[in-house]
Amino acid sequence: MKHKLILAIFSMILFISCSTEKVTIIVEDNPSTRVSFGVEKLKSALEEAKYTVSIKTVNENNDALVITISENKTDSLAKEGYTIASENGLISIKGNDASGTLYGCIELVKQIKEEKKLPANFNITDQPEMVLRGACVGIQKPYYLPGRNVYEYPYTPETFPWFYDKALWIEYLDMLVENKMNSLYLWNGHPFASLVKLEDYPFAVEVDDETFKKNEDMFAFLTEEADKRGIWVIQMFYNIFVSKPFAEHYGIKTQDRSRPITPLISDYTRKSVAAFIEKYPNVGLLVCLGEAMDTYEDDVEWFTKTIIPGVQDGLAKLNTTIQPPIVVRAHDTDAKMVMDASLPLYKNLYTMHKYNGESLTTYEPRGSWSKIHTDLSSLGSVHISNVHILANLEPFRYGSPDFIQKCVQAMHKVHGANALHLYPQASYWDWPYTADKTEPRLKEMERDWIWYQAWGRYAWNVNRDRNDEIKYWTKQLDNMYGCGEEGKNILEAYEQSGEIAPKLLRKFGITEGNRQTLLLGMFLSQLVNPAKWKVYPGFHESCGPEGEMLIDYMNKEWNKQPHVGETPPQLISEAVAHGNAAVAAIDKAAPKVNKNKDEFNRLKNDMYCYQAFANFFSEKVKAAMLILQYTHSNKIADLENAIPHIEKSLEYYQQLVNLTKDAYLYANSMQTAQRRIPIGGDDAKNKTWEELLPHYQAELANFKKNVEFIKKNGNSDNQTFDVLKPVEVKIDNKEGVSYLIKKGERVFSDKDFVIGDFSPELKNMKAIRFSQDKQAEHGTTLSFESLKPVSILVGYLNTERKEYAKAPTLETDASANQYGQGDVKIANALDIPGRGSVNIHSYTFPAGKNTLNLGKGALMILGFIDANQKITPHNAGFGGEDASSKIDWLFY
Repeated sequence: MKHKLILAIFSMILFISCSTEKVTIIVEDNPSTRVSFGVEKLKSALEEAKYTVSIKTVNENNDALVITISENKTDSLAKEGYTIASENGLISIKGNDASGTLYGCIELVKQIKEEKKLPANFNITDQPEMVLRGACVGIQKPYYLPGRNVYEYPYTPETFPWFYDKALWIEYLDMLVENKMNSLYLWNGHPFASLVKLEDYPFAVEVDDETFKKNEDMFAFLTEEADKRGIWVIQMFYNIFVSKPFAEHYGIKTQDRSRPITPLISDYTRKSVAAFIEKYPNVGLLVCLGEAMDTYEDDVEWFTKTIIPGVQDGLAKLNTTIQPPIVVRAHDTDAKMVMDASLPLYKNLYTMHKYNGESLTTYEPRGSWSKIHTDLSSLGSVHISNVHILANLEPFRYGSPDFIQKCVQAMHKVHGANALHLYPQASYWDWPYTADKTEPRLKEMERDWIWYQAWGRYAWNVNRDRNDEIKYWTKQLDNMYGCGEEGKNILEAYEQSGEIAPKLLRKFGITEGNRQTLLLGMFLSQLVNPAKWKVYPGFHESCGPEGEMLIDYMNKEWNKQPHVGETPPQLISEAVAHGNAAVAAIDKAAPKVNKNKDEFNRLKNDMYCYQAFANFFSEKVKAAMLILQYTHSNKIADLENAIPHIEKSLEYYQQLVNLTKDAYLYANSMQTAQRRIPIGGDDAKNKTWEELLPHYQAELANFKKNVEFIKKNGNSDNQTFDVLKPVEVKIDNKEGVSYLIKKGERVFSDKDFVIGDFSPELKNMKAIRFSQDKQAEHGTTLSFESLKPVSILVGYLNTERKEYAKAPTLETDASANQYGQGDVKIANALDIPGRGSVNIHSYTFPAGKNTLNLGKGALMILGFIDANQKITPHNAGFGGEDASSKIDWLFY
């Protein structure tokens, strides 16, 4: 009996071994690392499908199943293209270059995984439409490091333990190559002091010797592994930044927007760039000229006289004249102006600009921001469309292939872009993790797999049939959730929810930038009086189809004028319908889900969050419409009728709180003073719906109270505010002259412009008069000493005239709230006839000696107050043209 059992087992093993098909992979002698990598990926997929695999250079035994892999080295062929041909058990993969051969292997791997076997009669010739298809990783954090400012993050294991995790990088790089992406951008403020040492500035390095060695090893590892996968690593850096040790050594700031270019800083940066090029010749550079430089002319000078010479110095050390590409980012600069000045000096320049700013809002871009794209793409180089930050999508899952495909079509047809730079879908500042409240934490690249797959798929080829795409994504979602044809309903949920945030931000938002976290909601003041909150110029005209803002719509309604394009009532109605459709679709799919159930339930919860948010926002807009109608009708009934809508919006917001409090750690991954809308995010506060709820409840209470005030006291827009009390400080400034704020008083020493009307709360303030021309040319510096903390009131004219200073703007200056100056304290506080109205910001300093440096441009120093004296943000209404601003006090 025992012998029979052994014989039976032996026979079964023999049967199984005989039934396993053998595959021979034929590869050329001495293949490139990319081809070798593709072969190994193919071998692993075949073995997973139960094939026995051998790799040879010649098919000696005439095996039945043979895969021949080769690289065509003819330069005239389309880069990265490949052909796969199969017939009678013979499969040929021929790449147009090493990357093309690799991608041919990756494509066959996908087919094997889909069919669980080698495909029969699989024939395809393919090549990419976009020459660069890449994603980025931020070497950044949600918070500032102690003693440092924005973007200042040395590469250390303490701050970025994941950066040194080789297994994590392998997983990420594999994800990129599986999606046929060929570039990886590393974003950091000043990476050089973590990666190179300078003979002339040995003290500038920011990390200890052990960490420096680790950084060298990691960069070598990362670039080598990336190159295997056909991925070009590109290091991004901001300008003008210097390392903290360098700054301390010379007694300067690490970054200072108002600082002129100096020989010392230029020499340090030039040598840093040269050392980096010499040490890492295969790593590209992405240059951001904005945020820490003052003028466009400075940008041109810095790029042509510091950055390009630094690259050329590094190439000379390598004894090569082959110019690697330098990517010029169009953010906060005139990139066309920079390119025109630079191309005679350096030919291999690429350009990059944000697709929809720092959010995803439309596949119908237009306006001045689109012109920047077309101006740059018309230069004939590689122009990269940057899908940036995604501030309006955090933190919920987003994966609408239809929306993404249309966006890539717009990149080609509207902007003329031929490359893609993709940010993580959410949690950029907290990468590699997501905001989900799980243990262990979810990896963003795994949670948001559909985000990377969709952008990668359409960057490779955007011209795909819609019906075929529905089938494709249904299959992908079936693979993820084991739900069969119900994958189509999950796709429907993704695509319905994918319209909500884009539609609402593009017509109601204050900004597309990091300054606003849309999915935390908006206050009524931001809907009714957006100008007070500093609507970012060009945003609405560029980031959506033609249509009407809320104030314009209500004015036309009252005056019975025809409407143009998409309208506020249309958008909130559509958002609610999208939310309901997303929930209905996800609920329909739920019973059929058999795989990854925990992740499906998180996705399902996000659909409910989108529905609750759309309902909340719709009710808020309905209330705002009635409040704006009141500015025309003066009927208290309009204000009273708004109250039930505000109350209903709070009910929906409570649903959001309930859905998110156990699901998410935060809404926004950037948790600093840069976040201002709907409310300040200083010190990682106000980042959850639970934190925001009391603020929205207070808004309702204030509104009810003020409506009652009007009912009792009549229609009044003259709410009174406490008179500001000046404090004495010792000012070390010989140019400024003190004066009292009063009607007819001159505001500049060299001009005749005088104060017209002004807010009574300013009547006791002691202002300082400066020369307008000197401020415009040299900026304003104010050194002073105080016995207690003080706030300086600074007035910015609401004008586009270039001689006047621009108010702090977080979209282009990440340090614009360093002293609490990011928000307007008193809008339209003064009227300067012939110049415009003045908004007041406050800069707060501790007791002792301090210096305030303001950039070039004329402005008004309106005096000092005790830092503890509260200013309730409001619109004083002097010089303001918008009637709706006069009712802003109703919300406070």
